Amino acid sequence: MKTFFVIVCSLCFLNAYSQHPTALSADSLQHKTNARRWLVGSGTLAGYGGSFLFLSQAWYNDYPRTSFHTFNDNGEWLQMDKIGHSWTAYHTSRLTTNLWEWAGVTKKEAALLGSGSSLLYLLSIEYLDGRSSHWGWSWGDVAADVFGSSLFAAQEFGWRHQRISLKFSAHPKKYGEDDLEKRADKLFGRSFQGRLLKDYNAQTYWLSTNLKSFFPDWQVPDWLNISFGYGAEGMFGGFENASKDEDGNIVFDRRDIRRYRQWYLAPDIDLTRIQTRSKFLKSVFSAFNVLKFPAPAIELSRGKLSFKAIAY
Repeated sequence: MKTFFVIVCSLCFLNAYSQHPTALSADSLQHKTNARRWLVGSGTLAGYGGSFLFLSQAWYNDYPRTSFHTFNDNGEWLQMDKIGHSWTAYHTSRLTTNLWEWAGVTKKEAALLGSGSSLLYLLSIEYLDGRSSHWGWSWGDVAADVFGSSLFAAQEFGWRHQRISLKFSAHPKKYGEDDLEKRADKLFGRSFQGRLLKDYNAQTYWLSTNLKSFFPDWQVPDWLNISFGYGAEGMFGGFENASKDEDGNIVFDRRDIRRYRQWYLAPDIDLTRIQTRSKFLKSVFSAFNVLKFPAPAIELSRGKLSFKAIAY
């Protein structure tokens, strides 16, 4: 997912800072609003533009540039990477929209600015893929980006709040066999954070739905959600568990390991609905609401139902 997690985490920090009561002060409300709009506009432009240039020089310079071309990677990683694109698009839209609301624009205008600029940014990253020999413009990635931004924007315009959100969870994973550990090191890196962010076998994405929003008469806490999760296991390559060197010789072959999908049903917490008078805590809750709260879950995989005491 390249630097998409870094982008979201950076927006989380900026979002928390901007909503802190001492983040900005002014002599008048109008002056404060104008200053905040300049701050958010220039900050977003600088952040997006700076990271775009950084990716162009630091990431893509390692691979030859080509003419614009497409690449069909829809079968890779059992579509875990596609859901990651949707998660990124959803939360960059959400957090950027929050910044524009803090800047004093109307809720609809903020949603347009937030989701529109976030989608434009992600499509710009996709364009860099389309000019790289190692990748290509992926219509699957584009569809996932559009879905994530649209999921956020549609709820803002339809319900004026988010009843359904996309969340992420991950856990450290060991494979127990030398050849698998070496393969994982090569694909996902050796660092703790690298494994969490790159190892699709260790990740789960969740569609988290707030119960009270849909069933206001139910006697349940405002913050209680029900989440539908998706994960996958047994993946040691994008399309298959085998790899060849430049001469076409097979250097890794574990096609005996089954690649399979996992489906989950679990309770969750919507941190943004926890009541607090602290503006700082509200910002922190909003930032950390990108993550799924660990909880017991029912899992469906390989044709069997099972219970997990804690699902990440």
